Amino acid sequence: MLSMSTYPQDYIDSCRRLVDSQLASYRALVAGTGEPGGDRAGLDAAVADFEPRLLNSMVLVLDQLFVHRARGKEGKDGNPLNEVRVLCRSILENDGVMVADKSINLSPATSVLEHTVGDRIGLTPSDFALLSGAYFAEIERRFAEPS
Repeated sequence: MLSMSTYPQDYIDSCRRLVDSQLASYRALVAGTGEPGGDRAGLDAAVADFEPRLLNSMVLVLDQLFVHRARGKEGKDGNPLNEVRVLCRSILENDGVMVADKSINLSPATSVLEHTVGDRIGLTPSDFALLSGAYFAEIERRFAEPS
């Protein structure tokens, strides 16, 4: 497939709704799991283990939704699209430990999540909400088809 230089706003909105609904569903699940007489401590430990795995996977989903975006239009200035790209590479190729990408000028001080090389990546719901919000805003700014 050729690279994409624009995306229809309807597609961007649909992707945003998908991601937001997944996060809302997870939050509802966690909020509704405290049953009387249940093993809350065991459940809390299971959620604590599952949460970063789910949210790291959702970072991969973000990238995949716009996988054919034109690299030249994405830029290499450390924007949220670059950050997601580096996070994905780190998750997939470096066992969830942040790596540097020599072709992208990603600075922890100006990035959304402020990860430094060597940090273990384990997003929280708040982290993911910040990252996905910034990611979609950047997709719209750089790739939305003119109205």
